[in-house]
Amino acid sequence: MKMMIGFEVHQQLATKRKMYCDCPTDYRDAPPNTNICPICAGLPGAKPLPPNEQAVDAAIEIALMLGCEIVVDRPIYIQRKHYDYPDLPSGYQRTSSPIAVGGELGGVRIREVHLEEDPGQYDPTSGLVDFNRSGVPLVEIVTEPDMRSPEEARRFLRQLVRVLEYSGKVRPEAGGAMRADTNISIEGGARVEVKNINSIKGAYRAIKFEVMRQKAKLDRGETVTRETRAYLESQRITMPMRAKELEEDYRYIPDPDIFPLIIDRARVERIRASMVEPPHLRERRLVEQYGIEPSTASVIVSERELADLFEAIAASVDPKLTASWFRTKLKKVLNYMKLRAAEVRFTPGQMVELLRMVKEGEVTPEQGELVLRELVKKPDGPRLIAQRLGLGRIESAELRAAIEQAIKTNQEAVRDYLAGKREALHFLAGKVMELTRGRADPREIIELLRAELEGGSNDGE
Repeated sequence: MKMMIGFEVHQQLATKRKMYCDCPTDYRDAPPNTNICPICAGLPGAKPLPPNEQAVDAAIEIALMLGCEIVVDRPIYIQRKHYDYPDLPSGYQRTSSPIAVGGELGGVRIREVHLEEDPGQYDPTSGLVDFNRSGVPLVEIVTEPDMRSPEEARRFLRQLVRVLEYSGKVRPEAGGAMRADTNISIEGGARVEVKNINSIKGAYRAIKFEVMRQKAKLDRGETVTRETRAYLESQRITMPMRAKELEEDYRYIPDPDIFPLIIDRARVERIRASMVEPPHLRERRLVEQYGIEPSTASVIVSERELADLFEAIAASVDPKLTASWFRTKLKKVLNYMKLRAAEVRFTPGQMVELLRMVKEGEVTPEQGELVLRELVKKPDGPRLIAQRLGLGRIESAELRAAIEQAIKTNQEAVRDYLAGKREALHFLAGKVMELTRGRADPREIIELLRAELEGGSNDGE
């Protein structure tokens, strides 16, 4: 059964002032309805200021990162989108005609990019409205219905959120900063829009529920009608809101109080020259430039700061060794400590020193990971940390003595290994690691144990 899924994603832009007034956008600690003025509160006679230039530039940069074509040298109208809802004091929301069209991300076409203003916050349970958020600049990204499953939709949203975070132009720290509406239709039924989705996980669950609901109706011979539904996060279901509006129902008109925007080519090229490399393009470049696996590159570009750190280190150390450590050991340590790459305090030079110690055999990879854990906590020199932990190269005579002792005191494991139980070799290796206080290389221990046992040199028998 053919399925079509598209998104309208709204993200708050990281500006200090609202879209059409000078009220601050940081309303997190403000008491309700105090971060407002006559303009963003929609009071009669209040005239909007010209559009926030910082917000316009941010939306252009995001559109360029999505491969869109910017609408240049033509009027971009700020329109009034009329609908009746308590969070809209003026009875309309200002939204621009498209500032960009025709992009693509992960095989999903981007139809349009718009600038909007955020409405207030309405609590239907209490009936209270807080207009502190009203007027905060938004970028709206509209896709074509190119996704064919909830899993594809989830994958696209993850890619889009990564692009938005890379841009540095959005406000992920604000409550409810990202909101998505999704359109879902199944062959044989009408298109249904689901609103009030505030997370990638929520979008995935809402789409899965809605697909099951629509399929069940069609299987019963019922009609899936065109409507707007709300996603209830607490119950993981969708509920009817209203009959789905057509575009003409919004009665779009150009706002007579705001001159049209004109974006010239020079402005676009200035922004293009200074913008960051989009993560999906950076991932492709890392594969080509450093010869690393696509799956490894995907992990590295998961955070902009992580990719920056990788490239700073890969300039001085084998890129493949660096990539392997980033994908496994560094990512594991950061996840365990609940840190993002932007929060690490060690320098690229310290990580270079650690990787050279591993490459030159001063410490084993396992010891290097212990050093890395300490380096993330407190950025001392890697050699100083290794000395403090008692790590470093073990003398050959000491290692062989530990192997002989492990064999002598674990004869049952020796007999098991000689009888064909290969896992006994790892038990013996663990005993050697204990005797050497973790200073030996497990790979070398295994080779020496195997040679000692299979060569018949077993003084303990």
